[in-house]
Amino acid sequence: MEFKQNIRGNVALGINPLGCKQEVLNQIDYVKGKGTYEGPKKVLIIGASSSYGLATRISLAFGTGADTIGVSFEKGPKNEKNLGTAGWYNNIAFREAAEKEGLIAKNFVQDAFSHESKQEVIDYIKNEFGGKVDLVVYSLASGRRTDPTTGETYTSSIKAIGEPVVGPNINMQNQSYYTETLDPATDQEIASTVKVMGGEDWELWMKALKEADVLTDGVLTTNYSYLGTELNHDYYGGGTLGLAKADCDEKTNNINELLADINGKAQIVVATAVTTKASSVIPFFPVYCIGLYKVMADKGTHETPIMHQDRIYREMIYGNKPEYDEVGRLRPDNWELDSDTQAKTKELILKLNEENFNSNLTAYDIFYKEFSNLSGFMVDGYVEQDVTIEELKALHY
Repeated sequence: MEFKQNIRGNVALGINPLGCKQEVLNQIDYVKGKGTYEGPKKVLIIGASSSYGLATRISLAFGTGADTIGVSFEKGPKNEKNLGTAGWYNNIAFREAAEKEGLIAKNFVQDAFSHESKQEVIDYIKNEFGGKVDLVVYSLASGRRTDPTTGETYTSSIKAIGEPVVGPNINMQNQSYYTETLDPATDQEIASTVKVMGGEDWELWMKALKEADVLTDGVLTTNYSYLGTELNHDYYGGGTLGLAKADCDEKTNNINELLADINGKAQIVVATAVTTKASSVIPFFPVYCIGLYKVMADKGTHETPIMHQDRIYREMIYGNKPEYDEVGRLRPDNWELDSDTQAKTKELILKLNEENFNSNLTAYDIFYKEFSNLSGFMVDGYVEQDVTIEELKALHY
């Protein structure tokens, strides 16, 4: 079977299942190369099949020897034209590698927003996972959410607030650089975005887990955020995404009150800019990334998700190098926010045009390769193999 990379705009349509497996193995090798560290032993990761969630799971399993539960919504193969999603194969590759190390790696592939999923995970923790978890990671990225109580479905909108935002963007499908206008969101779009991408579901998960008594004394729960900088404030921090992240901050206080009697803690982790399926389609953000990555690569501070997440848990959360801001959020985005890095990124972005955006002036090559890796293409160490659709269908998560 031949696997073809197919991109529409900045959305990957084609996948290479075997390349996805190799990418997972590469991330495992990265963590093993760093050695072991002390950390949690029973971990629940909500949103575990790609990017931050997958990288977190890999770091904790192969860095601390943690047993893990991963919850994600993915699709398996149907035929040669519909091979499913990359996350489906990531889940399988992770489980196979973890089980070879004698670790528990349970995958729940279903709607994490539903009450039923929460109950199934709780039952598994009680009956087959030792009874309690000591870390809950919330890393769910979705554009839609159905409220499990009302049944109403909400759709998020990546938009500005108040006034339109005009700026440059890139299209990886046709290798173009163009000017885009981001319209302001309506009040309903703002509310729906907060409903989907805010902290409500995180709080619901923690309430369900607490009520079921499956959290250890001293449990930690983390939720990933991104605040950005002056260079992307108008369309990120100052837009609908920023309000959703602010809602997560508010829910942190609620969860800390909820966990107080078991000495638990809720922690917002403000992560750095990385290449994900989501970040690739945020208006203007790819231009910021190709400028930022170039500056950080030259400084030796550019990170992929596995590098970033491993640093977060190895050095900051379970290490001795934590950095907090004035409201108690963990700030591993410190390398991105470095004043010299931001000044050089701004200077570089102002030089970009249709002729040079994908030249050696920028890190377009890094961004494109990392984007391709998400779907199993351009993966280091990948050796082409023959596989049939029947063999892919026989894989199980």
